[in-house]
Amino acid sequence: MSTDPETTAAARDLAALATAAARDLEEAPAQEILRWAADTFGRGLCVTSSMEDAVVAHLASTALPGIDVLFLDTGYHFPETIGTRDAVAATMPLNVITLTPRQSVAEQDAEYGPDLHDRDPDLCCSLRKVEPLQRGLMGYDAWATGLRRDESPSRAATPVVAWDAKRRKVKIAPIARWTQDDVDAYVQANGVLLNPLLWEGYTSVGCAPLSCTRKPGEGEDARAGRWAGSGKVECGIHL
Repeated sequence: MSTDPETTAAARDLAALATAAARDLEEAPAQEILRWAADTFGRGLCVTSSMEDAVVAHLASTALPGIDVLFLDTGYHFPETIGTRDAVAATMPLNVITLTPRQSVAEQDAEYGPDLHDRDPDLCCSLRKVEPLQRGLMGYDAWATGLRRDESPSRAATPVVAWDAKRRKVKIAPIARWTQDDVDAYVQANGVLLNPLLWEGYTSVGCAPLSCTRKPGEGEDARAGRWAGSGKVECGIHL
């Protein structure tokens, strides 16, 4: 299948832009990175949020009021996560867009059997997270995420700006260099909404089944409670 030369050239230009921005903005404050993104992409920029907290959504809304914030409703979320999404939508100057899988949980169970998250978590995440995001990002040139280098070894090399070759978009991680202390300070200074589960000992909040999210043990990294014991470390969105 041939590729449109104009599309290829545009992607090449965006990839070069991302490479230059990664170099130039590596030491820049998060606010500056997002101002650059807003100035560069305008309404072609969106934010993705798991509603673990609203830090990046808050930062982005100061750079681009009314920015679209994409939330993946997998059908398996904790009630607290849905409540956080609704509170963010009601109180912040942004536009929350809820993305859903092609199948309901019941439809997925009928095709693949119940508790797919226990038997094949990679497939479950692909169906309920990766594919819906792929559709949701259509129409945007760039997306911002809350990835941080200190969260886990798999995220230690996260660039502040990168070219997402799989989706042919610029990917921005404005708080990549932040620590948990930086997050806590920003939350306190700006009254940013947090998922209530963070107060209960969770350090990374995903889907509710125990095979997907548990509280980490003492000394474990922030994402150790995700897919614990399975060898899985990412849902696939950031791979």
